[in-house]
Amino acid sequence: MSQEQNTPPNLYSAREPIFPRRVSGAFRNLKWVIMAVTLGIYYLTPWIRWDRGPQLPDQAVLLDLANRRFFFFWIEIWPHEFYFVAGLLIMAGLGLFLFTSALGRVWCGYACPQTVWTDLFILVERWIEGDRNARLRLHRQKKLDLRKVRLRITKWVVWFLIGLATGGAWIFYFTDAPTLFNDLINFQASPIAYTTMFVLTMTTFIFGGFMREQICIYACPWPRIQAAMMDEDTLTVAYRHWRGEPRGKHRKAEHQEPLGDCIDCMACVNVCPMGIDIRDGQQLECITCALCIDACDDVMEKLGKPRGLIDYMALSDEPAEVQGKPPRPIWQHIFRLRTMLYTVLWAGVGIALVVALFVRPAIDFTAAPVRNPTFVVLSDGSVRNTYELRVRNKNGSDTDFMISTTSSAHLISTIEGFEEGLVTVPADTTQQVKLYVVAPSASEASQAERTDLRIWIEDVKSGDSAFKDTVFNGRAN
Repeated sequence: MSQEQNTPPNLYSAREPIFPRRVSGAFRNLKWVIMAVTLGIYYLTPWIRWDRGPQLPDQAVLLDLANRRFFFFWIEIWPHEFYFVAGLLIMAGLGLFLFTSALGRVWCGYACPQTVWTDLFILVERWIEGDRNARLRLHRQKKLDLRKVRLRITKWVVWFLIGLATGGAWIFYFTDAPTLFNDLINFQASPIAYTTMFVLTMTTFIFGGFMREQICIYACPWPRIQAAMMDEDTLTVAYRHWRGEPRGKHRKAEHQEPLGDCIDCMACVNVCPMGIDIRDGQQLECITCALCIDACDDVMEKLGKPRGLIDYMALSDEPAEVQGKPPRPIWQHIFRLRTMLYTVLWAGVGIALVVALFVRPAIDFTAAPVRNPTFVVLSDGSVRNTYELRVRNKNGSDTDFMISTTSSAHLISTIEGFEEGLVTVPADTTQQVKLYVVAPSASEASQAERTDLRIWIEDVKSGDSAFKDTVFNGRAN
């Protein structure tokens, strides 16, 4: 047996760099707009100011981890209201299911951060090194001359600066952006800020500059999940085989049989950021960015043939198109049972969050009876229960709260450390106080097992009030 037969097959194929050609068209323009909007939102949002008062941060969007709060313009989310964040994550998941069911991997092709930053890095690469052919020549050039070194270093420096801005923008969401920016440039920021910024800078630099399509193919789980979200009615980028085949150069002297519309110009392959051939059918690597549609439509126009050889289409329409029948309207593919169900679920979660946001109480407090012991018998025979209250002041200034109790029995309540039940809670803090409730020795409540008790708290300034129901434990326990 020869040595070649004994050699095990190589299961790893080295990455072949992809150099997409520049293309223009409706979908490419849409991607430019989405890229500009998403990057603008990401980089500029931490710098938007929002006046909340003298004792609160004036950053419009702020994840204040130190004080365990999330600010979003006029909305303030506290730790106990994490269900709002969970609801937003559920909406994001349902939205992804909805768009994938209707339009395939449209999220991947237009708005995914990996796609957006890769598009930006390719744009920089094209500005510095030239379009596809120029970049290919530079890549295949074996000699490392001064020009190649200069172009490579210039490109990498710009990529690194983009990554630096990306990492810096991320940490600005967690503290006051202008203050942190001054600390960063003066080398006075915390090591955590510099470490986080460096990690995000390098991941952006590597993922967007060198790994690109490999992140989508190997690291992202969504290509494997999308099959469960799609069916034959899903609109996705596809090639009309019945119209394009057999493909050829359309030279009459060479072909006696009629050819399809595809002239095998490879324009669709050359513009694909994933480096695939859409004419080979649906593939895991395809992110449905539709750049191949723009490239093919441009060729069809030059040849005087109808556009749409490569197009957004549903597989269920292909049999009808082969017979010359028009495809179903787009709305019939989008508004069907599956997508309508996702829409109802998505809207339901959104409406529930909005309702919860507007009906959440202005005063927030908890009341927990002390269980060890459940009651204490005082020297005069009266029975005392202790309750731990946590009063949360959501206002931007110090607030006075009046704490009182009501019950069908005669009970006396006092607050440890505060006179007449008046508690002052500092702005945007939670204060713990102890409430003592006493039943006189001869009263019915001191002898009974349990007596219903309602604890009230009132904002002295606004008049807003809230209550918690609990029980008073007597001697019978």
